[in-house]
Amino acid sequence: MTGIKISVDRLQVGNYVSLPLGWREHPFLFSSFKLKNEEEIELIRRLGLKLVTIIPDKSDAPPKPLNQIQAQPVEAPDTSQRQAEMQLEKERRIEQLQQYRRDLQQCEKQFQQSLAQVRNVMSKIQSRPLNAIGEAQELINAMTEQLLSVDEMVLHLVSDSEDGNNLYFHSLNVSVLSMLLAKECNMSADEIRQVGMGALFHDIGKLKIPSQILRKTEPLTKPEQNLMAQHPRYGLDLLNLAKDFPAEAKGIVLHHHEYLDGSGPEGLKKGQLDPLTQIVSLINEYDNLCHMQAKVPYSALSGLYKQRKAQFNPEYLSMLIRLMGIYPPGSVVQLSNGQVGLVMSVNASRLLYPSVLVYDPRIPRQEAAIIDLQQAELSIAKVIHPKRLPPAVFEYLNPRTRISYYFEHTKP
Repeated sequence: MTGIKISVDRLQVGNYVSLPLGWREHPFLFSSFKLKNEEEIELIRRLGLKLVTIIPDKSDAPPKPLNQIQAQPVEAPDTSQRQAEMQLEKERRIEQLQQYRRDLQQCEKQFQQSLAQVRNVMSKIQSRPLNAIGEAQELINAMTEQLLSVDEMVLHLVSDSEDGNNLYFHSLNVSVLSMLLAKECNMSADEIRQVGMGALFHDIGKLKIPSQILRKTEPLTKPEQNLMAQHPRYGLDLLNLAKDFPAEAKGIVLHHHEYLDGSGPEGLKKGQLDPLTQIVSLINEYDNLCHMQAKVPYSALSGLYKQRKAQFNPEYLSMLIRLMGIYPPGSVVQLSNGQVGLVMSVNASRLLYPSVLVYDPRIPRQEAAIIDLQQAELSIAKVIHPKRLPPAVFEYLNPRTRISYYFEHTKP
């Protein structure tokens, strides 16, 4: 999409214009946009610009021919007022963006603290099981308390970290999403804690599996598959070393690979699997699809719904989609105005309008605009696989290879 520079006097409604200014140096929501009315052209003229770039491929109309350029129109009486209103709105959005970044930073901090606690618990489970279980209960109790204090759930995408075993991220991610889902299903505080404990330790038996098998990228041999299939049993053996581990959570650890249609390793069916295990089984599968099979969140969620509905509780699956949104955080999307962005967070009350970090090469990535689609009156046109992004866009958006989530919690 090649741009051409033209005089501001040649602009007309329908041109897709790109302003040669920083995002904070003009009153418009975006630096590139399609002109909707004459007032917007007048506002561009008032910025003192002589030349702007238009993108013909994105425009509905060509620029005015040179022989049709007229003298500048008399300024409409409300243009100054409109510019002031837009500037105020822009400043409000900038403050909103700064507050969003502060909230996200706090969310990141809580995630990293929780991750450090998970790492500590996992390192102690074999040598000091009682201490490990006690610390895990403190973490899950605190997360449950935070969850129950939040009226409007906001789920954020949090950053990759170079540090840490995949087991830590997976265990925390499955815990966070399982507890969120349990809350959305109106489960009691005690049930949310049990889900959290079972989810946190669901893969603990993998500590007994040789690391070369866990890290293997090619398909496992039959003996390796058989050994890997024993990890729920190994996990239960480890947890039995600690007398205080909740009995209900042990069932989650033992049966988290069982499915309602009986296709799991032990062939257990719907009536034999308690609701808490059904939640963790679903979330574990979603997280594995995102990471072990490298599916984008949108594809992982839609694949579970369209192709594997018989294996999971339909109520929980529908609730998960309501919780994550149609386009879960971590999805790369194209917006209705043609711009590309990364879904950063989703609000449970406005699932079709997540917050999206938008690609704009003229804005440094650390200052990139994060747009609330509802306020911007934009929608998502389609999902894009990260591998199809041009290198510059991929580097800017930085789609996560390890997608982790945490919920927003502001202390009163």
